[in-house]
Amino acid sequence: MKNIPLSVLDLASVDSRRDTTEALRFTTELARKAEAWGYRRFWVAEHHNMPAIASSSPAVLIAHLAAATSTIRLGSGGVMLPNHSPLVIAEQFGTLAALNPGRIDLGIGRAPGADQRTALALRRTMEGLSAEDFPEELADLMGLLAGDPKLLAAVPLAAQPPEVWLLGSSLFSAQLAGQLGLPFSFAHHFSSEHTEPALAIYRQSFRPSQWLTEPHSMIAVNVVCADTDEEADYLAKPGALSFLRLRMGAPIPLPTPAEAAEYQFSGPEQEFVTERRKGQAIGGPASVAAHLDELIERTAVDELMITSQVYDLPARLRSYQLTAELVSGALNPA
Repeated sequence: MKNIPLSVLDLASVDSRRDTTEALRFTTELARKAEAWGYRRFWVAEHHNMPAIASSSPAVLIAHLAAATSTIRLGSGGVMLPNHSPLVIAEQFGTLAALNPGRIDLGIGRAPGADQRTALALRRTMEGLSAEDFPEELADLMGLLAGDPKLLAAVPLAAQPPEVWLLGSSLFSAQLAGQLGLPFSFAHHFSSEHTEPALAIYRQSFRPSQWLTEPHSMIAVNVVCADTDEEADYLAKPGALSFLRLRMGAPIPLPTPAEAAEYQFSGPEQEFVTERRKGQAIGGPASVAAHLDELIERTAVDELMITSQVYDLPARLRSYQLTAELVSGALNPA
């Protein structure tokens, strides 16, 4: 498999046997393991009012993970800017960067990722940011992190500010990231049909900036790697059912593989799951390596971010370990 940097995106998923506290403990263990296996970054997502996901406060969780690790970069995948004041985010991530120099990433997303009631509780407004509002608030955030004297002082101002990434699952974010000269991370794991168009627009619109002289892209991809194709297929079913229920507006904790195997998919549901699987890397080491190699070749990305929705915790760790070994050449020397 091609040797490009690998990172981890973790949702602190809550399964049907465990509570949120145990989910956060596993996220901490996974961060330590990811560091030992050579992953470059470990990002946590922001989700609210979702009982199946424990990562509601990225900045707090990142601070905890920083104390549990020593070298891996830690960040948000991402912080949803519509939910927060730019000053609050600048202060939080400025603090993280000051305490952990050279280790903090700030992935910023445009979607609120929450229903209107939750958005109201977070920011005291029922209105999300429009396409016009978001670039302005992003500019304010960038200025605060850089210590722009025309703005308020975001204290502490880190000597090494966080590395800011723009996240997206749409063409809008891709174009904005290019125009601002920011690194761009695309959500291939749930919007694979838009990956190549978004990356093309990002590269076409890219303008050199103080942060980057040329485009730098990463895509997040769902990977389930096991010792055999059959085992990986079995382990992947809970994630498929969980994502289906999420899209239906009825999120559930990650079901067991047995529960997922027993679920009777309707025709449209099976079609949805089958279509989504085309964008995922599921299988034994050889199958996963072939899928990821083809994806890297087709998209020409600079980095990959791996997320793995596997119910059994040892099997989830095994999936990340096998994937890391593919890149290091331990399983695929050729």
